[in-house]
Amino acid sequence: MVSVFDDLAGGLVISCQPLPGEPDDPMRDPYVQARVAASVARGGAVAIRANGTADVAAIRAAVDVPVIGLDKQGEDGVFITPTATHAVDVAVAGAHIVAVDATDRPRPDGRTFADTVRAVRERTDALVLADVATAEEGVAAVRDGADAVATTLSGYTPSSPPGDGPDLPLVARLAALLSVPVIAEGRYRSPEQIDQAFAAGAHAVVLGNAVTSPLWITRRLVAATRRTGVANGVRRG
Repeated sequence: MVSVFDDLAGGLVISCQPLPGEPDDPMRDPYVQARVAASVARGGAVAIRANGTADVAAIRAAVDVPVIGLDKQGEDGVFITPTATHAVDVAVAGAHIVAVDATDRPRPDGRTFADTVRAVRERTDALVLADVATAEEGVAAVRDGADAVATTLSGYTPSSPPGDGPDLPLVARLAALLSVPVIAEGRYRSPEQIDQAFAAGAHAVVLGNAVTSPLWITRRLVAATRRTGVANGVRRG
């Protein structure tokens, strides 16, 4: 299993997840997400990041590349695989790697990130990816047993400033501090940003909405047409 991260080296991981906060998104279906995953894997994605045990299981059956699984519970606080039980369930569903919030915020089950890592180790063969917001959290996560660290939560916690683009300085700092792979994730949307992440020391880069969310992509494009006087396919004036 240690070789799984070797398979990701220098590559693009695609996150196949419906848009958060959109319960009626037609993409919110394990079969649909599995088809999306199969398509991006054919296009060259080195791994898939997926949310929820049903999606993880469906995607694992549809692709030959590694699956990074997580389980989002809500949208506030620690919600990315927030408990040891969620982490084990994701691994049992078929994830090769389990992504877990490793920020310094309180966890809903009262346990520590290290406890979660221990539970995954004891009950499954999966590896653990620590989603962090700061360099200090990344160092602590590796100390507590994480196999790799991702910048997923930068800009989404009280300890990390929000930004429109990816946190490239955090990638560079983690790469300088850690001996484990550093995965660049969070607001990556262009080839230029991908190049910058690898130049900063990223082991792999994750893209999500910019590739796999028609809802997110279309809303951004529609917003642009409104600024030029076009809305809902009808030109005004």
